[in-house]
Amino acid sequence: MAAPAPDIAFLGFGEAASAFLTGLRQEAETSEITAWGYDTKTDIPAIAQDKLDDFERLNVCARVTPADLSRAPILFSLVTADQAHEAAKSVAAVGELSGQFFFDGNSCAPQSKTASAALINGAGGRYIDMAVMAPVHPHLHQTACLISGEHVAEAADTLSALGMNVTPINGPVGAASMRKMVRSVMIKGIEALTLECLIAARKAGIDDETLASLAQTYPGIDWPNRAPYNIERATTHGVRRAAEMREVAKTVEGLDLPADMSHAIVKWQQRVGDLGLPPGDPNLPDRADAVLDALAQIKE
Repeated sequence: MAAPAPDIAFLGFGEAASAFLTGLRQEAETSEITAWGYDTKTDIPAIAQDKLDDFERLNVCARVTPADLSRAPILFSLVTADQAHEAAKSVAAVGELSGQFFFDGNSCAPQSKTASAALINGAGGRYIDMAVMAPVHPHLHQTACLISGEHVAEAADTLSALGMNVTPINGPVGAASMRKMVRSVMIKGIEALTLECLIAARKAGIDDETLASLAQTYPGIDWPNRAPYNIERATTHGVRRAAEMREVAKTVEGLDLPADMSHAIVKWQQRVGDLGLPPGDPNLPDRADAVLDALAQIKE
């Protein structure tokens, strides 16, 4: 006999999925929530155990396939942007879904979300375009999210009952993601600009002067704290951010506009993400020096 279906399932189990589940279980009404998860990292021998440890730490059944996850009434797809359509395809391959909610929380262009929705809805599921609009820490499952699509009213009721912070957006699949994609030009761009500006300042020996000048021009930003945070996000998550920015460029070009800045952000986020640096100490000199050292080693 097959094991009972879980309350919730996760396709992709990284920072967002673990934060959502942690928060959901902190809600009094959902403290006993059962969860299944699948992540492609468990198929890579060199890193499989670390990911399996993540599942075990949060009491998530990981000995399942993407097809198994389709049995859950609520399924979150939280993979990297370049794997989002493949994730939808793996669930749609079941062939006969029974109205499960498929919350696609991946950072993809509206046209990419539309293609994935066709697969899920065509297989009998209920696809929801979900845009996660802020870092998942510290708010966990209450991180602000936008949702759109044909089944958005029922989806909003379902997630609100779990204590999640969702705002329905009128319009088809892609309406929620359009808002995130356009915003990401600025958010990911600021990260890239901060990194390039301040490692250059550090190498030139004028980092303190540069921070002071930025503080005068933009007094509302706490640059000594914000700058190392921006650098850490790019170095730790640059590869994932580059994948997202490719979707952002696709979005901008879909509006019949040039996406020169978005393409440049892709290149820089990918470059620093490929360095594979750990988060490191939360101060600007150390983080800037780590990037400079890693870049210098590549040139050698």
